[in-house]
This record gives sequence, structure tokens and C-alpha cells, in this order.
Amino acid sequence: MSEKTEFSSGLKSGLIPALSAAPFGMLFGAVAVAQGQSVFETALMSITIFAGASQLVGVELFGQRVAPWLIIASIVAVNFRHVLYSAALTPVIAHFSLPKKLTAFFLMTDPQFAEALKRHEREERVTFSWYLGAGLVLYVLWNIMTLIGATLGGLISDPDALGLDVLLPIYFLSLVIGFRKRPNFLPVVAISALGSILAYATIGSPWHVSIGAVAGILLAAILPPGTKKEAAQ
Repeated sequence: MSEKTEFSSGLKSGLIPALSAAPFGMLFGAVAVAQGQSVFETALMSITIFAGASQLVGVELFGQRVAPWLIIASIVAVNFRHVLYSAALTPVIAHFSLPKKLTAFFLMTDPQFAEALKRHEREERVTFSWYLGAGLVLYVLWNIMTLIGATLGGLISDPDALGLDVLLPIYFLSLVIGFRKRPNFLPVVAISALGSILAYATIGSPWHVSIGAVAGILLAAILPPGTKKEAAQ
């Protein structure tokens, strides 16, 4: 397919995930303003960082006036999963040039990773044009919704009262369910959930995110692969 066709295909692939994440972008903008950030600071954070859950953790800690090192450590804990994402995605985009890889990793989000991996597993080539299309629709809509939330945030006394915060876990759950046909899906998900719950009860947030992920990875490494193809990989 031509680069234009691939780009259009990427836009279509990223549209549904972008619309799903859009309310959370608005929630982030409203919460950030409620925590004392200006509209400009909030928009700049989304443009430069582009990591929804980490951004929300960051602004909530900013509002509590905690030590900078703790803010950084908390954001790293939440975003540690991206280290795993990038390791899994590297073979898929090995044909990208270095500048294209850097762009790809900047645009890599949970839905971007999931869509790229699913495309690869369907044995469809993950081209840069497709990847850029999917990433840009997510990036642009996220920043638009952040700006809207930040602009209207001053009109909302309690953003959490709208219930938009429940959308994020629902959205992550939908991503996980998308891989339900994989071998060992249930035990890996179960041990990840259990590890995360125990860590949340003993260590606290946001470290439970990384600990749950590590628990799932360890079990996945121990369990035998489901097919000869997976064993070869």
C-alpha cells in the first residue's frame, strides 16, 4: 500500500482508542487546573510528556507540595510499563530509522502499543506511516481534550464528582481483554491483579502498578508457551 493509504489506515486504527481516552484527557485538564496549574502549564505538560496516568499522578503530587524526587519516582513507577512496551515493540519496528524510532517511542501509549502488536500478530507490516497516523490521532485529540478540560476546569468545583475517573480503569481493562485469546492469559492476568492488589495494600500507590506487572511477567516467563511459533520467538 502507498504511504498515504497506510497513514489513513493508521488514523482509522487510532480513532476508537483516541475517543475512548478523550474523556480522561478532559479529566486531567480539569484536575490540573484544580491543583493550581495554569491552562498554559497544563497544555504544555500534555504536549511534552503525553502520558496520561503519569500526568495525573504528577499534578496530584504537585498539589500536595511533596518533594520533587518523590514526584519523579512516582511517575517513573507508573511509567515503568513503557520500558516493557518498548522492549516488546522493538522487533516490530526494527526496520524504522533512528529518528523514526525516537518518534515512535514518543508516541507510544497503551493503545498505540496494543494496536501495533495486534497488527504485527495478524502478520501485517507495521509501517511508519501507519504508526504515525495511529499515534497522531491519539496525540492531537488528547491535547485538544486536555485544553478543553483545563479551560472549563475552573467551572467545576470537584472534577472527580463527574465520575470520569472511572473511565481509565475501564479503558485499561478493555486493552487487556483484547489479548484474551493468548495462551496463559488467565493465569498471567490473575497473578498480575493479585500482585498489584497486595502491593497497593502494603506499599501503596503508584508502586502497585509496576509490581503487578513484574508479577505477571515472571509467571509468563515460567509458564510454557502455547505454540511452537511462540516458543521459537
